[in-house]
Amino acid sequence: MAVVCAARACVAAAQSPFSTGTQAADKEEGVYEFKYPIRKVAIVGAGPSALIAYRELIEAGLDVRVFERDDVPGGNWHYTDDTAPDAPVPNAPVPLADYVPSLPPPGVDLPYSVEYEEGNAHGGEGEEEWRYFRGPSPVWESLKSNAPSPLQQIPEFPWPAGTQWELTQWQLQGYLRAYASLLGANSNDENPSFSYSTRVELIEKRLNDAGEEQGWRLWVKKLVPDVTSGKSRATWWTEDFDAVIVASGRYNAPYMPSIPGLAEWKARFPDKLTHSRVYRRPEPMDNKTVLIVGAQTSGGEISRDINKHARQVLQSIKAKNVNERYSAINFLARLPRNTTIIPEIKQFLPLEEGATFETSKIELANGTILTGVDHIIFGTGFRYSFPFLPQYYEESTYVPHEGASSSVRPFLPMSGQYMRDMHLDVWYIRDPTLAFLSFTFGTQTFSYCGYQSAALAKVWTGAAKLPNEAMMWDMYAELVKDRGGFGKELPFLGPERLARMERYYMGWINEAATKYGGKQVSTGAPRWYFHRLSVLVLFC
Repeated sequence: MAVVCAARACVAAAQSPFSTGTQAADKEEGVYEFKYPIRKVAIVGAGPSALIAYRELIEAGLDVRVFERDDVPGGNWHYTDDTAPDAPVPNAPVPLADYVPSLPPPGVDLPYSVEYEEGNAHGGEGEEEWRYFRGPSPVWESLKSNAPSPLQQIPEFPWPAGTQWELTQWQLQGYLRAYASLLGANSNDENPSFSYSTRVELIEKRLNDAGEEQGWRLWVKKLVPDVTSGKSRATWWTEDFDAVIVASGRYNAPYMPSIPGLAEWKARFPDKLTHSRVYRRPEPMDNKTVLIVGAQTSGGEISRDINKHARQVLQSIKAKNVNERYSAINFLARLPRNTTIIPEIKQFLPLEEGATFETSKIELANGTILTGVDHIIFGTGFRYSFPFLPQYYEESTYVPHEGASSSVRPFLPMSGQYMRDMHLDVWYIRDPTLAFLSFTFGTQTFSYCGYQSAALAKVWTGAAKLPNEAMMWDMYAELVKDRGGFGKELPFLGPERLARMERYYMGWINEAATKYGGKQVSTGAPRWYFHRLSVLVLFC
């Protein structure tokens, strides 16, 4: 990969396949020059990645604001018994699959506030409205990290000596709350840089007085429920920033497969077919025949969780995945021996009048007709959804507010499987003042995000340089080719690619430090990790 210097690109052949090569270097020398200085940065989210980024940006001297829709930090590792709404069938449009943004009435003065009786802002009860607003995570009560504690930690905030390798979600939740407290960023610290219970509704490219694009405007909504009165108060306002980091998480928009007959079954038996995002504990599956669709992390681990409770567990998997490193085969070894593996579902047969769920028929890919199932759990994953960036979706009908730019180029596919046009999976190439953290998978967020955040802080303060736009496009083309083209595998790294990326970041950041000053970074994981670990943690 090319290590970017102040006015040249130093190609390190050992870091292929990301080397742009001498031809790219000869074609166009130089580095990316930002059009304006970056001083104020917004972060969307307060999970592990956001907290790490906040630390790096603050240390670099930037003014940072963090907006978190939940009332505490931790992101996906904030477990509650509350569940988000179950996945709809068919799937909601990707731009709205997480939530439907709520903006104040046109023309009102900001900040603008409304008090809702019974907490009712969407036509539901107060508790339902609050759950919808904050988006409870898909973590279940007994979930354990499948990465050992030496890897599931922030390097400068290690676990206490003697911590067992297998971590519970309770431990990880407490760990992240403790780290937030160390930063003075917990929800009870009253840090003015953090706004909890605040959801970002819209991010627009801002125009300055000369009509030139300069920075970003965030439309945000704070919802404060009053459990005593049953009322809630919503307040909208805007804030302007020079740059934005999106760290809102990748497990907010559930995906349901397109299987003939599924919509009819879901409409008739809504509580019998559920997505893994609403699973919390195994007891409701006592003495039932449970069919789990999917056998990767969620499907496989839920299968293990309910095994001692269910009468029988059926696991439906696809026969083959083109990328074996990302195949269900890697997860089957963790399934209990008494789990029955069955082919994928071909169709849910039409429901007969008066039929019960248990007597209704499911046809499998091999022609087998299956009956007698009591419950179906879909461990079929999630899609990328950014409701606050509607203008960047294909087929967008977005109309900008006054003072916002209408000159945008979509880079978010409606499939929700990946994002396009990203330099090193972080910077939006056409405007590197917009960045995304931890939207790859097959990584270790707690350590890997440290490299990305350090690079962000250095780049935005001039202590490291991005290659110019032409070179970023060259590097991006190589990245896409290395990962097999556009599709759901594009965000996947895995141990080998992760090792290359970490080496690249170390080389780039440390060389920049020798030229511009500032701290250097070291490896965040032992060498054996990259060679032996094949099953990586999902909820980071």
